Amino acid sequence: MAVGTRPYLLLATTMLLWGSGFSSSKVIVDHLPHSVVAVLRFGGGALALLVALRLSREPAVVRRRDLLRAAGAGVLGVFVYNLLFFWGLSLAPAIDGSTIVPVMSPVLTTAFLLLTRRENASGARVAGLACGAAGAVIFFVGAGGAAGGGRLRLAGDLLFLLSAACWAGFTLLGRRVLTGIEPLRATTYATVSGAALLAVYSAPAATEVVWGDVPAHVWLNIVFVALGPTAVANLLYYRGIKAVGPSSASIMMFLVPVVGTTCSALFLGESFNPVQAAGAVVLLVGAVLAVGYR
Repeated sequence: MAVGTRPYLLLATTMLLWGSGFSSSKVIVDHLPHSVVAVLRFGGGALALLVALRLSREPAVVRRRDLLRAAGAGVLGVFVYNLLFFWGLSLAPAIDGSTIVPVMSPVLTTAFLLLTRRENASGARVAGLACGAAGAVIFFVGAGGAAGGGRLRLAGDLLFLLSAACWAGFTLLGRRVLTGIEPLRATTYATVSGAALLAVYSAPAATEVVWGDVPAHVWLNIVFVALGPTAVANLLYYRGIKAVGPSSASIMMFLVPVVGTTCSALFLGESFNPVQAAGAVVLLVGAVLAVGYR
């Protein structure tokens, strides 16, 4: 296997896992409070990563500065992101999140890189950002209309947008975090720090859950999202960022809507209304122009 293709295969696997995680998480949110779902997903992922780190042969000496950077990234990319994401998922369909988060995250990442002049602002990229913004507006208008689901769905979609902004920040921090620490250790520290904050935040809601009434299929989904879309996917994503950089890694996120919408339609029976569908197409075209053209 060529060295240049391996990071993209790892990132493609990440996107497949993330895409399938939207519908699986929606199943859990329908039975448990959104804050509890967040801590179950990332608490389980943190435990899996701690075991993997224990079994690895990576050097254990880590500078305090690198530890704090990784933990700080976890506050944004695990704690804040997941509070917003699962809150949105409790209000809006999974199919909305599987479009907004993976498409807007690279758009916002690219916008930041262009505004700070870390990358070139070609005509195609600027046009793509404008197209993406227009598509997002159309999508949100469709979500807020009577045919789209009303105010609750619109509120959920706006929370998805905020979570996308958090993930963009997490992506931008990724390369800096990885300058002095290996991907597995960085991913573990970030996940553990975020999961610990989620556990504190969700404790009151967790005490009100009747755990004996949680169906078996919900527990199966919890195990899946904790191991696949969380522990494995986040580790592969950090490895991909280290190899190809945040902008190139973001391009791969366009695979997530395809997988996510397919899973939402097949397993949950969800769909877009015509206005949302048009907005999603315009948004995706704009994102490809903004992110794909250098």
